[in-house]
Amino acid sequence: MKKFILIITIAVFVVGTILSGCQSSGKKVENAEDKLNEANKDVLEAEQDLNKVRQDSINEYEEFKIESEAKIIAHEKSIAEFKARIANDKKINKAKYEKKLALLERKNSDLKKKLEDYKEAGKDKWVMFKNELSHDLDELGDALRDFTSDSK
Repeated sequence: MKKFILIITIAVFVVGTILSGCQSSGKKVENAEDKLNEANKDVLEAEQDLNKVRQDSINEYEEFKIESEAKIIAHEKSIAEFKARIANDKKINKAKYEKKLALLERKNSDLKKKLEDYKEAGKDKWVMFKNELSHDLDELGDALRDFTSDSK
């Protein structure tokens, strides 16, 4: 009799464990739908974040482009002023200054072309491009300032 009670107890325990571990197919479908809805929400949030990042990137590029174009235009004006100023200079100095101005003018037009030709190529390349162009524009500005102090 003790064996019989032990076997029935074990059988009830096993059946109870199996039944409590099983979910109905309706419950499984409901859980799957919940997970799908959460995944869809995550996808929408990710798309919104991506669009925001893209817009920020576009705005940053446009702002940088406007600032850089303003610097390039200022450099062009400085070069034109120097050309007008050295037109009345002595022949010895005039040739030297014209040669320097031609070099500075070529650098300025190269930077302008570089800015116009830039194509989006990822965040890392954008940062490198931005830093390099800013550095080159600053160097050209310094060279123009040095040129004015030398020509005086």
